[in-house]
Amino acid sequence: MSFLATNIPYPSWLNPADNTWQLTAATLVGLMSLPGLAVLYGGLVRKKWIVNTMLMVFSGFSLTLVVWMLWGYNMAFGHLAHFGSTGSFWSGFIGHFMPLSTAGAEQGQAVSGANSAIPFHYPTATLAYFQFVFAAITPLLFLGGLVGRLKFKAWLLIVPLWITMIYCVNAALLWGGGFFAQKGAVDYSGGYVIHLSAGVAAFVGAAILGPRRWQDRENAFPSNLMMVAVGMGILWLGWNGFNGGDPFYAGADAAAAVLNTNVATAVGVLTWLLMDMFFSKQKKPTFLGALNGMLCGLVAITPSAGWVNGTGAIFVGLIASSLVWVAWNFLSKVRPFSKVDDAMGVVYTHGVAGLIGGLLVGILADPGMTEYGVPGAHYKGPGGFSVGGWFYTHSFHQLWEQTIAAAWIIGYTAVGTAVVFYIVKFVLGGLRETEEVLAIGDIAIHEEEAFPEPTFGEPVLSPSHLHSDNI
Repeated sequence: MSFLATNIPYPSWLNPADNTWQLTAATLVGLMSLPGLAVLYGGLVRKKWIVNTMLMVFSGFSLTLVVWMLWGYNMAFGHLAHFGSTGSFWSGFIGHFMPLSTAGAEQGQAVSGANSAIPFHYPTATLAYFQFVFAAITPLLFLGGLVGRLKFKAWLLIVPLWITMIYCVNAALLWGGGFFAQKGAVDYSGGYVIHLSAGVAAFVGAAILGPRRWQDRENAFPSNLMMVAVGMGILWLGWNGFNGGDPFYAGADAAAAVLNTNVATAVGVLTWLLMDMFFSKQKKPTFLGALNGMLCGLVAITPSAGWVNGTGAIFVGLIASSLVWVAWNFLSKVRPFSKVDDAMGVVYTHGVAGLIGGLLVGILADPGMTEYGVPGAHYKGPGGFSVGGWFYTHSFHQLWEQTIAAAWIIGYTAVGTAVVFYIVKFVLGGLRETEEVLAIGDIAIHEEEAFPEPTFGEPVLSPSHLHSDNI
């Protein structure tokens, strides 16, 4: 009994509640990728692309984790490399290229540039895994713009290069204590670092890759709407971890972020439904339209989930869903958007929605929404952190900082993505599968298909690739 009374299984700085919530939140975010995006994308693409698309999701997730352990985490969240003078852009550009490989690195108390208010109450392993699932979902999101023609080998090269050259830089600048964080730009949970960059990457990648076969574009009917519903449901509830985990503590702001996330999402769904019913050519509510509205609410609230109040969350969902509906229905008919085959409209539901959400932080953020404690009746301790938008402070300062950060994310991600795609194109002699392979799909690439028919022949010679869906 004396041993049990005087020895505890964790160090004094570790808070079991914070650690448990952070790992739970990370697992919820991980489920958004596996199986969330796998079954969502698998249900949205044609039958002949289900296996290829799902395998890209699983392989992209795996590649990102290896990169994250070997160098990605420390580049994004480790000590800054300080390539320039203190306070300069290059001083806060990127961290060190080094692995998370020792016992101390994993079990020691987490410390990073993002830890600006109070110490983390869990080990580096917890923070590293939490940040990994955010990194992993980003290329999987822009994959949605590329499905149905990208070489599988090209995907295996694009993911590690893109994570290293683009994601880690953007994360360090905004989340890892880098230049834009020092200037005051904020991104609660990834509206810029994840969604805006994914939308830009999808658009630029699709432009370089070229369109799908005209048969695939003209007959782009979802293979299984029930699987789409399952995937989207996992995304919605998984977002509780996505936004609820980003205060980094199991506190009041985490609860507020979860509630605001769901409120904005519900408003986004209803807004898109009503706009379809009253303003679309068909004037009918659609399931896929409702899901677009859901994504708009989820993505747009992500940059501000714990910094807006409930009223702000309602406006975020309403404004984002309305504007993206207009972009989806009208901007898509204007050059250059009309000339780029973004297969799942990632540039709209993630890029445009993420941009709108990030800018709305500068307008709707309520300084009364305290992320960390301040002295007073509800909190004890020095300091505190909240964000004030124009509506409350009558100052455009925060909106200006959000605009500058958005401009960087758009510009750097566009150029960096183009560089990555052209490097891979040079190495492999092309990014697209051949026309013969594109006509067949999964069977030609993987000798597997999602819904095989019984056959006594070899897989490639089986009649299942001659389905009318594949013609």
